[in-house]
Amino acid sequence: MLISRSILAQVCQELRLAGKKIVFTNGCFDILHAGHVTYLDTAKRLGDVLIIGLNTDDSVRRLKGEHRPVNSENDRAVVISALKSVDYVVLFDEDTPLELITLLKPNVIAKGGDYTPETIVGADVVRQQGGEVVVIPLVAGKSTTAIIQKAQSNCT
Repeated sequence: MLISRSILAQVCQELRLAGKKIVFTNGCFDILHAGHVTYLDTAKRLGDVLIIGLNTDDSVRRLKGEHRPVNSENDRAVVISALKSVDYVVLFDEDTPLELITLLKPNVIAKGGDYTPETIVGADVVRQQGGEVVVIPLVAGKSTTAIIQKAQSNCT
């Protein structure tokens, strides 16, 4: 479910009081593929509640270039919200999710295997609160960039 930052902060506070383990991850999730689904299923198993910080369209353009995203933030939010592993989706417009992580105070932050614990934004914030940082292996051969390249090559 797509939820506002302020309401999600309240929800997270209630979840912590109830003893629930909150897992956070973030990304563009522009063209959802099997690698994303596997990654999010694995992230969900790290706790009770999985929150996705979803880059806004402007944020994606700054990170990936003027021709991205392929799908709008609203469409991406609808698709990713439909996954059984995902409990909440929140948009963020900043270049990194640090402000969001600081606000939500998750117990676990998870990122894909193209990161190391030292390069994960917000890892220090989560660790200072006694939380953990988890790197989830990538699914070989699955990437949005590869899908876009294949589609472009089929059009020429």
